[in-house]
Amino acid sequence: MTDDPGAILESQRAQSRDPSPVSAALRKDRLRRAIEALSSHESRFCHALAEDFGVRAREQSQLYDIVASLQTLRHTLKHVDRWMRPERRPVDMALRLFGASAWIEYQPKGVVGILSPWNFPLYLTFGPLAGVLAAGNRAMIKPSEHSPATSSVLSDAISSAFDQDEIAVVTGGADVAAAFSALPFDHMIFTGSTAVGRHVMRAAADNLVPLTLELGGKSPVIVGSNADTALMCDRIVTGKLLNAGQICLAPDYMLVPASEEAAVAKGIAAAAEAIYPNLTANPEYASVLGDRNRERLSRYVEEARAHGARVTEIGARANDGRLPFTILQDCPLDAAVMKDEIFGPILPILSYGSLDEAIAFVNARPRPLGLYFFGRDKTEEREVLSRTVSGGVTLNDVVFHVTVEDLPFGGIGESGFGVYHGIEGFREFSNARGIFRQSRFDVARIAGFRPPYGAKLRKFIAKNLGGSRAH
Repeated sequence: MTDDPGAILESQRAQSRDPSPVSAALRKDRLRRAIEALSSHESRFCHALAEDFGVRAREQSQLYDIVASLQTLRHTLKHVDRWMRPERRPVDMALRLFGASAWIEYQPKGVVGILSPWNFPLYLTFGPLAGVLAAGNRAMIKPSEHSPATSSVLSDAISSAFDQDEIAVVTGGADVAAAFSALPFDHMIFTGSTAVGRHVMRAAADNLVPLTLELGGKSPVIVGSNADTALMCDRIVTGKLLNAGQICLAPDYMLVPASEEAAVAKGIAAAAEAIYPNLTANPEYASVLGDRNRERLSRYVEEARAHGARVTEIGARANDGRLPFTILQDCPLDAAVMKDEIFGPILPILSYGSLDEAIAFVNARPRPLGLYFFGRDKTEEREVLSRTVSGGVTLNDVVFHVTVEDLPFGGIGESGFGVYHGIEGFREFSNARGIFRQSRFDVARIAGFRPPYGAKLRKFIAKNLGGSRAH
């Protein structure tokens, strides 16, 4: 056993260079051991998550970190045999007639580095790990230094089920994370902020490490002309205040028809009070993790207030790190809260005059990780889907597209690139090896593709140039 990340990587890479294939049986065994490691440490994980956050409901940790991870691992276990099958690809008719064939075999890449965040530290570790193991890889995990108690239990859980040459957990501060991101992995996945993602990408570039970046961004809600306001407000608040807004897919701001703004703001406030009575003393409402994040969020609100925004606060700041849910109206667009990913319990509500205006507003900004539309007008829905670009979409709710195991999850542009979940995750962490088998006939000679060139080749070229003469 060693604590040196470089030495662990070298050992794992030496093991992964064994030319024998990684069988389906071994991949499924690793997935089962990951399931056991997670489920057998459930109680310790829940205590650790509460310790890291300050206040975090056990049910939230069980549902969104543990059960969600187990569902992903079990789904992967169920389908890995099918995903591993070679994929036939068509070849030119003439080649096929002579007996040629082509197919893809998905090979393990080798060792995958996983840099996971603090907000859902288990789900955003085991989610990608499922695809990594299904693809036959080994893994090194660097969990966030901002959730040290959870990282410690994760290290224990993984070491109880896996040899260090299969999966290793590397803990430590920002310096360790920086060194980790500079290692020559065969693939690396980072989940976190866009700003840190840029540093990870620079470090990976030195070793040409292929990357999956799952970043954040400002995921908008576009409200159509005939949305069910009460239902919409309930669903938006449920998604926005999950983990006190500390979720990369949280709705970041709302675009509402001007005639509906007052009713929507009132409905959002009422839904928050109904779902979390006595909000900042409610044991099911989580703390914002860390003094730096709490002060950042407070600055957003005070800057917006100072520049004329209307501020509605539900609850009061508590000593245990819980912040009020804050609704902002008439917020200046140059305020930091309208530029940065909020990642907390603040929701700006903006009005628009036409759907074209709302779509243009979204398109003028970096591509978001998620986009949400509420409305019953199919023409409006199609306009939003056709004229915007985002990592994923949920219609008439928020966040839920990430829960569908067979939908690819990922961003675009500043919200990241690469996808995982389901078969797309398996392929993301695999090398798609194209294989062509030539027939026993001398096809190049028969077709005239080999010197000396003659009339047969010139006829073929002329045909493929659209009838023009070849000289």
